[in-house]
Amino acid sequence: MLKHISLSIAMALLGAGVQSQQAATLDWSACPNDKVGMTCADLQVPADWQKPDGRKITLKLGRLKATGTSSEGSVLVAYGGPGGPGIALTQTYADLWAKLRERMDVITWDTRGYGTQFSGLSTGLACTWTRIPLPDFPKDDADFGRLSDTNRGYAEVCRNKDPELFANMSSADHARDMEAIRKALGDGKLNFYGASYAGIYAQDYARLFPGQVRTMVLDGTISHSGTDWTTDMVNMAKDNETSFNRFFTWCAGAGKCRELSAQWRGLVAKADRSPVPAKSAGIAYTGGDLQSLAMGFAHQGPDSYPKLAEALRKAVRGDASGFVPARGSRYPDQSTGVTECTDWPRPAGRAELDKTIARLRKIAPNAGAANTLATGTLGCIGWPVSVTNPPAPLPKGLPPMLGAGAWRESDAVARILTQVPGSATIRHEGPGHTLFAFNECARTHMFRYLTDRTLPSSEAKC
Repeated sequence: MLKHISLSIAMALLGAGVQSQQAATLDWSACPNDKVGMTCADLQVPADWQKPDGRKITLKLGRLKATGTSSEGSVLVAYGGPGGPGIALTQTYADLWAKLRERMDVITWDTRGYGTQFSGLSTGLACTWTRIPLPDFPKDDADFGRLSDTNRGYAEVCRNKDPELFANMSSADHARDMEAIRKALGDGKLNFYGASYAGIYAQDYARLFPGQVRTMVLDGTISHSGTDWTTDMVNMAKDNETSFNRFFTWCAGAGKCRELSAQWRGLVAKADRSPVPAKSAGIAYTGGDLQSLAMGFAHQGPDSYPKLAEALRKAVRGDASGFVPARGSRYPDQSTGVTECTDWPRPAGRAELDKTIARLRKIAPNAGAANTLATGTLGCIGWPVSVTNPPAPLPKGLPPMLGAGAWRESDAVARILTQVPGSATIRHEGPGHTLFAFNECARTHMFRYLTDRTLPSSEAKC
């Protein structure tokens, strides 16, 4: 792995930078194009938290005020992405926050760097954000070098527009922005709801500012708090294998598609040797492509199983058209990893990558390494900014937290929260990504926790 800066030194230095900033005065007024009564304010923060007196950027904050006779404080919310526009999404979900707003303000913000192309109103990177086809695993050292050069080329186009902001886009930077927001609000310790990738912001905030945490909800996120990176990837692969096994169990029932369990691995191996054409789109998919695309079906649960079964049968016959997503045949792909590539360790060379991939394929013979960060970080090889914010364990002494998630995600969140005694996880026995937007039972538990710090049983079912 690349050498990283000392996390303890970085935490001390950057935490001190935040603490030295004076609390800001927020001037609230109607948000642009507001239709739900949301007000907005600008908060100036350092582009580089190591230089608190240097260049400033603007964070646009949004507020839905408490509807009761008085506010008991605020809950800061973020929806992940990274780059999900907090203001626009909170306006969309305004009705879902109504019960919480009887007692508390709902605060959100558009994260640094993700500007107009993401519907964000904070200072953005002047980049043309693109979706990049997920690369194949390098076959040799020369292939690894070519991948490194390709990725660096993608990154430099964006980096050259604003090198300073580009280099300060990690989840830890977002967490330091959260602390600046907390201080500007002036209403005590932080209450935070973080969905998907924003659950990583939460973990980083808990490491940097453990004494400022009151409540934290981690909804449908993954670990950025492991002690061993390979173990985290192994857990991802195991969770994906469980999703595949649910599909094959369904296939075995009533003889629906029993033969596919035996045919699947052979199809993947054959496609890795000679990609299977998708005749309707004029493209071809490797075995890794098929694993990733099939995973997308499997994660959606029983409603998608018949479509997955038919796609597999057709691919066995030599046509992978059933896997072509409606949004375009370039997929599977990934976004330009401006935040991700500073958060996740990347392989230093092909030998290290090969060792990891072999281990994951052995542990998850059906899913392989697909849809783990072993594939997700392929786009970070050769990145011009180092990994400034690697995973690290949570500190001791944090107050109990609340996790939430559907299949796979609840297991991942529960593993994070084993580090925080007294925490609980809401589990939805079914498919989905995050629970807040579609699960009223989960929202009820979340709101009770955020207001009164009352947790459900250690593993509540919703």
